[in-house]
This record gives sequence, C-alpha cells and structure tokens, in this order.
Amino acid sequence: MTHPKQLKAPATQLYLVTPQIEDAAAFSRKLSLALGAADIAAVLLRLAPSDERTQINRLKTLAPVVQGKGAALVVDGHADIVAHGGADGAHLTGIEAFSAALGTLKPARIAGCAGLASRHDAMTAAEQGADYVMFGDAYDGKQPSFDAIIERVAWWAEVFEIPCVAMAHSFDEVGPLAAAGADFVAVGDFIWSDQRGAAAALAAARLAPEAVA
Repeated sequence: MTHPKQLKAPATQLYLVTPQIEDAAAFSRKLSLALGAADIAAVLLRLAPSDERTQINRLKTLAPVVQGKGAALVVDGHADIVAHGGADGAHLTGIEAFSAALGTLKPARIAGCAGLASRHDAMTAAEQGADYVMFGDAYDGKQPSFDAIIERVAWWAEVFEIPCVAMAHSFDEVGPLAAAGADFVAVGDFIWSDQRGAAAALAAARLAPEAVA
C-alpha cells in the first residue's frame, strides 16, 4: 500500500469520494466496479451515522475492496475506528479536529486535513504533519468559488511538497484542477449520480492531458 505522502508524483491521480454509506455490503460491488474503471489512488469513505460497532463492520467490509485494487482507504472523520476497521487513515475537517486526531493516527496511519478556510490554516495543517491537504470542500457552510480553488491549488503546488487534493464538483473541473498542479483530484457526488453509472462516469473523468501519466 502506497502512502499518500509518498505519492508526490509528476502525474495527477484521482481520489474517489463515496456517498454516505449505510449498507456496506450492497455498496461493495458498485465500489469494486468503479475502482476497476479508472486508476484511483485513494477512496474517501463517508459513513452514515450509526454506533461504533456498525461503523467498524462497514469498514471491515469495504477495506478489502479498496485495498485489493491498490488504493488507500481513508475514512471521513472517525479516527478512533481506523485501526479497528482496517482502514489506512482518516480525513479530518478543520484544524481542531485534525489536531485532536493526530495522536491516534500518526505515525502509522494517514492523516488528511480539509475545511481549510485560509492559507494560514493550510500551512498550520502541514506544519502539524498532514499527509495531504484538501482544497475545494465546503467550510463554514460555504462553497469556495472555482477560481478560488484554482488559485489555492496553484499556490500550494508551487510552494509546498506535501500533496494537495482538489475537490472537483463537475466533469469540467477535473482537467483544470489537474493542470493547476493538484496531486489528486477528488471526484464524488457527480460521479455517483451519473445516469451511466459510476464506473462509466469515472472512465469519462479525464485529467488534463499534460497531467496524465
């Protein structure tokens, strides 16, 4: 399993964000087909609210599906169940949540940070040991403009070695985010809601030609 902090590469890779999962067994086949349709570096697993045992069981069901395809499984929040469920790490939103989870995750597990409202927040996450930072997700109930995401990604790519993930919200945003210098482009809701199915949608989510390996 390749750790995201070792993935600082000349080519952008896809980072797949799941819907909120309640029935992991039912979702596993759809996820497997999606992972087989494109080269996915990591999967961000979003879990529907439930008790801890149920969450761990969901992880145990889906971790082999993801890892068997050579991708890392990162859980949205829930740093305390990462090891129990066999995941590779956790994705934390906001500096406070990220800082609180570091003791649980590091050094063996991936710790990613999102919900970064400013450059200062992003740099703070990096200084604290983030394996990646994400730009383009909503924070404080607000969705940043696409131009703002492009600007933030380009700045980060020029200055920092720690990988950045850029969240795309449509097919049209995937290529420009890769071209701006994102190490990973995250794709989610628009992939799963595509009428062609997630696998076909992922096959169509082309990165900028100059950023493809």
